[in-house]
Amino acid sequence: MHDPSYPGLSPPCRYCIDVAPIRVVVGDDETLIRRALIAFLHDVDDMEVVGEAADGEAAVHRCISLRPDVVLMDVKLPVKDGVHATRDIVEQRPGTRVLALSTYSAGRSLVPVLRAGASGFLVKDTEPEDLFVAIRTVHGGGHAFSPCAASSLVAAVRSLDAAVCPEPLQEDEQLSERELAVLQLLAQGMSNAEIARHLHVGETTVKSHLGHVMRKWGARDRVQVLIRAVRAALVRLG
Repeated sequence: MHDPSYPGLSPPCRYCIDVAPIRVVVGDDETLIRRALIAFLHDVDDMEVVGEAADGEAAVHRCISLRPDVVLMDVKLPVKDGVHATRDIVEQRPGTRVLALSTYSAGRSLVPVLRAGASGFLVKDTEPEDLFVAIRTVHGGGHAFSPCAASSLVAAVRSLDAAVCPEPLQEDEQLSERELAVLQLLAQGMSNAEIARHLHVGETTVKSHLGHVMRKWGARDRVQVLIRAVRAALVRLG
């Protein structure tokens, strides 16, 4: 039996399991790379490619109509680039997580695509298994970065830390003492579990504090929280 959407590929056993697969849209203008990604994902039991796009405008339309869980987004798409397409998807289809892809090691597109709402950034020489882990991570609400992208992000935020004038918090953005303590540990690179152990509280409590901060600041994720905290001179990245 063949998948009618992608002739020549036999559907794996994911259709026989109870857990719904992660629905993925692949956005890349290079046909060879796009088809390779589709072929890789086709053999993963907990993932299902539901659509593809060769430009940013098409990627936005696919996400709105197909409602995928994750979209793999090349940052250099034609018609509408990956940054603008990411912003549109996050605004119009907030349930879809964007995992940005680039041929280059981060470069100037990293920070803009994260500000637009992407949940991760991978270079295209990433091993397939690492790609699968990244898709599962962003689908679960986390963030995923290639090592070079993570290094570039830290460098970018550190330069922001050193260069910008503080942007004080507004009255309704002020944090409690415990929320600030959580942010300071987050800025040191600690995970939720590590923060919980350090503060002698439950991990659920840490997540609750971070959720309160995100709502106060209108932040989508931990990356945006850290950028805002640095701009407000509340933390320094350690």
